[in-house]
Amino acid sequence: MTSLSLPVIDQQPESPGQIAALHQEIRGLARARNAVVLAHNYQRPEVQDTADFVGDSLGLARQAASTEAEVIVFAGVHFMAETAAILSPRKRVLLPDLRAGCSLAATITGDDVRRWKAQFPDYISVGYVNTTAEVKAELDYCCTSGNVLDVIDAIPADKGILFLPDFFLGAHVRRMRPERRIEVWMGECHVHKGIRAETLNEARRQYPDAEVLVHPECGCAGQLIYEMGHGDISPEGLHIASTEGMVRAVTERPASRFIVATETGIMHRMRQMAPEKEFIAADPEAVCAFMKTITLTGVRDSLVHDRYHVTVPPDIAARARGAIDRMVALGR
Repeated sequence: MTSLSLPVIDQQPESPGQIAALHQEIRGLARARNAVVLAHNYQRPEVQDTADFVGDSLGLARQAASTEAEVIVFAGVHFMAETAAILSPRKRVLLPDLRAGCSLAATITGDDVRRWKAQFPDYISVGYVNTTAEVKAELDYCCTSGNVLDVIDAIPADKGILFLPDFFLGAHVRRMRPERRIEVWMGECHVHKGIRAETLNEARRQYPDAEVLVHPECGCAGQLIYEMGHGDISPEGLHIASTEGMVRAVTERPASRFIVATETGIMHRMRQMAPEKEFIAADPEAVCAFMKTITLTGVRDSLVHDRYHVTVPPDIAARARGAIDRMVALGR
């Protein structure tokens, strides 16, 4: 198992006028190059505001593939740019900062998957989209945090499953499908691991009227599900959801206040979509340094200097595309 050192987050002291000027420059460059700018939900607010589309990693890659753009600038992390390159092999994919890695994706390699599969030769391998192209190429199915149970349910009941790489999401799947034989890789996102049940419960005590949105990668998710199952806490107003599921919830639920247990960047989009509502971070320190390496200056420079070009070898891309397509074929 490997790990990444956290990058230092560059502070960007641009004034509103500087931000507006960079925004205008980026939009002009994108038009000139026939480029689409994508921003993940965890990006800096000003980067989200400059993007053509904001969302989760797979949704953004699929959105870009459907456009006529020749260039994709992906304000996200490296595996997301790889996924865009897999789904848009004829487009040029740019990642604004090479430091934008992922602590979760770094916990497993293609060699790790091959060795694990050799230990369980009859098992079906299911991998979270938060993995490198090399890892996706070894999988039977990809999944997202939103459709993972649908993917599991599509696999014959007599088949064992290797789930990777997120331990907390895998533990969630085990709890929700206790009848299945599921082996789980011991990977984790450093941000979500740090969101503890104690921190979340303190926020709930401070804001008892708030509904709670929890990403299944969070370290607190397992304890919450366990406590709900034993009747220790009420499931009313508590939602385990993907990032896009969280965004939908704040627009669809009648609550006026939400406690949000995921990376804090998503609250910018929530405030834009539901400005009349209040959003409280379950853990204000839940900030992904890898995501925050991307700045407006970096997005601008990626278009000006055509950097940094992300490619996937054709053989790996074809095999990785197969795992993604099998998930998409489920219609979920």
